[in-house]
Amino acid sequence: MGEQEESKNTYLEKDDIVLRSFPKGIFFTPLFAISIIFWIIQVFLPELNPWLGVIWLIIFFSNFFVSALDFPSTKFLIIILGTLIVVLLLIFLGLFPTLEEAEIIGKNINLGLPAEFYLIMTIILGLILGLVVLTSRFDYYRIERNEVIHKKGMFSTQIERFPVRGLRIKKEIPDLFEYLMFRAGSLTLILAKGTVVHLNTVLNVNKKVERIDFLLSSLHVIMES
Repeated sequence: MGEQEESKNTYLEKDDIVLRSFPKGIFFTPLFAISIIFWIIQVFLPELNPWLGVIWLIIFFSNFFVSALDFPSTKFLIIILGTLIVVLLLIFLGLFPTLEEAEIIGKNINLGLPAEFYLIMTIILGLILGLVVLTSRFDYYRIERNEVIHKKGMFSTQIERFPVRGLRIKKEIPDLFEYLMFRAGSLTLILAKGTVVHLNTVLNVNKKVERIDFLLSSLHVIMES
C-alpha cells in the first residue's frame, strides 16, 4: 500500500496541466501552411495555375469566416443543410458549372497567383502566428498537484497562486468550426474564494479536461487513503 501511494505521489509531482488561451489568429494556421506549399509549387512550376488561386481564396475565406463569427451546433447544421440544398438545386436546374466550364471561368478571371504573392502571404501570416504563439507563452495557468498558478508577463513578473482544493471547471464548445480545426473550446475555472477565470480558445480542450479530471480524482483518492 505504501509503495502504491509513493508511486502515485511521484506521478502527480511530475504531472501538471498548462492551460493557454489563444487569440483567434491561431485559426489562420491552415492558410499559412497552404501558402508555403503553393509558394514552393510556383517556384518549381512557374506557370500560373488558376486552381491554386481558387483553393487559396477558398481557404482564406474559410479561415476568415471561422475567425469572424461563432457557429454553435444549431447554426452549423443550418449552414451545412442550406449549402447542400443550394448546390443540389443548382445541379437540378443545370446551373452548376462542369469542371471544364469552371476551368474556363477560372482562366478568364485569371486567378493564377505568382510565387511572390504566396511568399509575401507566408511571411505576413508567419509573423502574425509567431506573435500569437509568443503572447500565449506570457499568460497561462498551470494546474499542479497542490495549487493553480497563474503566470503573466515576459519573465513571469506577475504570479498568482490558488489552492487546487475545490477547483471546478466548466467546458464549452461555442464554435464547431474551431473545434473541428483544433479541437478548441472554452474553459471556465472556478478557483478559491469564488475567483472565476474564463479561457477562450483552449486547444485540445477535451484532452485538457480529461487530464484535469484525472489529476483531481487521483488527489482525492490519495487524500481519502
